[in-house]
Amino acid sequence: MTRPDSSDIGERTDAAAELRRLAEGLHPPRTVALVGLMGAGKSTIGRRLAVALNLPFVDADTEIVSAAGQSIAEIFAQHGECEFRRGERAVIERLLDRPPHVLATGGGAFIDPRTRALMKERAISIWLKAPLDVLMKRVAKRDDRPLLKEDDPRAVMQRLMDERYPLYAEADLTVETVNSPHNAAVAATLAALRDYLARDTK
Repeated sequence: MTRPDSSDIGERTDAAAELRRLAEGLHPPRTVALVGLMGAGKSTIGRRLAVALNLPFVDADTEIVSAAGQSIAEIFAQHGECEFRRGERAVIERLLDRPPHVLATGGGAFIDPRTRALMKERAISIWLKAPLDVLMKRVAKRDDRPLLKEDDPRAVMQRLMDERYPLYAEADLTVETVNSPHNAAVAATLAALRDYLARDTK
């Protein structure tokens, strides 16, 4: 096991401090829910956003796995997507009853009409939008994506983009994430959130 370089630690500390500065005075009255396709960075960006906002971070997929006692791939294989979405909706509804936090949701959560209605009512939804090449680069690092277990994952991802992007566009905010450091996306999300809350209080 190698020890992290002290300069790397310093850079991460400086970056976190800068994000906290950008978040100063931001107090979302509702849960901040991140939506978007797999690979958009919802969990990674969400964790850093939560630290900056001094809020708890919750990953809906982790909560679903804990509640079901099965992995998401196992739920899909044994019960099908329809049953998975039903359980996902129940978990997200329970999570939205909690005090404000940062919530990373699965790629299909916002597509379900009832789940989308819940999130519109009880959360500030933010679509993390990324181009196809960036999404494919990120999802290639993991092999636990049930919807991509086909001969042509890129074609599947393109189809999902075509189907889902019009619905993701119904989110309260859209933040473009490209192939840049995640902290840049966090900073952009904080700026968008600040503008939204300023409009919301007028």
